[in-house]
Amino acid sequence: MSVGIGIMGLPKSGRTTVFNALTRGRADTGSYTPEAPHVGTARVADPRLDRLAEILRPKKVVATEIKYLDVGASIKGMARDTAISGQFLSQLGAVDALIDVVRAFVDDSIPHLEGGIDVNRDIAAMDMEIAFADLAIIERRLGRIEASLKGAKPDERQHLSQEKGLLLRIKTELEKEVPVRELNLSADEARAIAGYQFLSAKPLLTAVNIGEDQIAGADALEKELGQRFCRPGHGVITLCGELEMELGQLDEETAADCRREFGLAETGLERVTKMSYQLLGLITFFTTASNEVRAWPIRQGTSALHAAGKIHTDMERGFIRAEVISFGDLIRAGSIAEGRKHGLLRLEGKNYQVQDGDVITFLFNI
Repeated sequence: MSVGIGIMGLPKSGRTTVFNALTRGRADTGSYTPEAPHVGTARVADPRLDRLAEILRPKKVVATEIKYLDVGASIKGMARDTAISGQFLSQLGAVDALIDVVRAFVDDSIPHLEGGIDVNRDIAAMDMEIAFADLAIIERRLGRIEASLKGAKPDERQHLSQEKGLLLRIKTELEKEVPVRELNLSADEARAIAGYQFLSAKPLLTAVNIGEDQIAGADALEKELGQRFCRPGHGVITLCGELEMELGQLDEETAADCRREFGLAETGLERVTKMSYQLLGLITFFTTASNEVRAWPIRQGTSALHAAGKIHTDMERGFIRAEVISFGDLIRAGSIAEGRKHGLLRLEGKNYQVQDGDVITFLFNI
């Protein structure tokens, strides 16, 4: 199972460089066509999965993957060009979160379109462009609703009127610079607008792209920007895209030595993954069936029933119970069998909320 993240950014921000850094890709940083976006994947490193593999010795180990989509910088045209809008929304249909690459590095050979580097300005500008794109979608839909209301039957009229009221409420908030992700929408309202693929509804990670000469002050810059821009569903991180891209092409030992020289404790991918998981509210559970150990990302608070459905709809439909043991208990026991013998394996029903690190065997019948 994979998590989808779209990468966007203003021109000359180093967006594709960051894409390459996260995916160990070699996409051309000087070109981009919306018809053929850059796509790459990255394995989510989880020491628990490796430890389970050591103990259980399965034939196959499957980690979670993050699928990164470099969606380009032409978001500025989305509010005005319906063709671009449709194209982008199609590309972003399966994306769970967004990364906005904002330039902080200084390079005279790569002039900034606004004439100078201003991180605060560029973060605010992209937030505004995202809101404009959502407002354009709302305006078009409201126009169609008005046309449909003229000849609508009573039941249909009521449904359209409810939709219109919800969209007008969202429109008012967007005009106040409040993104959809911060609105207190009910579960029914969230489902009602899911098909619109509002960009401001998606968790957003602002990745401030710094130069090597700025690494020493990265923590202070991240803290400063975080205090200003971090809100529910919106985080800020700093990374040196150029350096991370170069290190991604080296073997792990050499790259680790280079990171130590720069005082970097983690890779850019590890930091982005952790922050993305936090913004998405994701946890991980593991399965060990069919001589395979696999990691599964789910939303925190997911029930055992719906976790089973993440694996296969048949498991959810025919759910009987879940056999659950925590990662820590399994490691101490040494095997599922020993965990059962010592009473560490629990039987849980469909309403059990899966916990981070649970190792689960689902029993079902169809």
